[in-house]
Amino acid sequence: MTGSARPSRGASLVLPGIATLIALAILIGLGAWQLQRKAWKEDLIAQIEARAYGEPGRILPEAAWSAWHQDQDEFRKVRVTGTFLYQNETPVYGLAPALRGAPAQGFYLMTPLRLQDGAIVMVNRGFVPTELRDPATRPQSQPVGEATVIGLVRAPEARNAFTPADDPGRQTWFTRDPVAIAKAYNLDRAAPFYVEADATPNPGGWPRGGQTRLNLPNDHLQYALTWFGIALTLIGVFGAFAWRRLNAPPQGS
Repeated sequence: MTGSARPSRGASLVLPGIATLIALAILIGLGAWQLQRKAWKEDLIAQIEARAYGEPGRILPEAAWSAWHQDQDEFRKVRVTGTFLYQNETPVYGLAPALRGAPAQGFYLMTPLRLQDGAIVMVNRGFVPTELRDPATRPQSQPVGEATVIGLVRAPEARNAFTPADDPGRQTWFTRDPVAIAKAYNLDRAAPFYVEADATPNPGGWPRGGQTRLNLPNDHLQYALTWFGIALTLIGVFGAFAWRRLNAPPQGS
């Protein structure tokens, strides 16, 4: 009776064991992913610390734009001078940190800056709330003539599966993509990056620059340890469950 019960009890652990292995694989995968994110975040923080501070330099010359690489140049502090093409100002939907509560909804103003040699560098002049999207609602927001911008080199904003499609015809944009925006206005010789203006106040107070977050949190090790800890707990729980199942007294004994 006891001998025949042992195989039956062992067989009863097959499905729970398979479920436990699947859950264990997911938990370990999540922990490993967080370790990868940790390495990525540390590299990003190192880039910011090495490039975003100190005296601003020049942007890469146009001759080098075709070989521009995000990992080599993004977050570098630069100074660029030219004339803003305000007629081509492009509001790109986005969120900005609010002083209190939830992030503020509004738009980032991507504005082409024509350099003295005719090349175009897109500048994110800063954020405006939704009610200030129309330039007419922003008094004295556009400096006239040649302008000098100090800011950070930024790569085009990446799209994902949840990003709505841009509609240039309706001036509806969801990604800060300098090349796509320049193409919509038939602007040639556009840089593959854009410059995000610093927090120097604009006339009238809007738009507000300096939106790049430089102090990035790095909690990925904590998250990884949490997932690995849950995996160990799962192993312990299944082990206790299996031991009790295999060693419980036979029914009716």
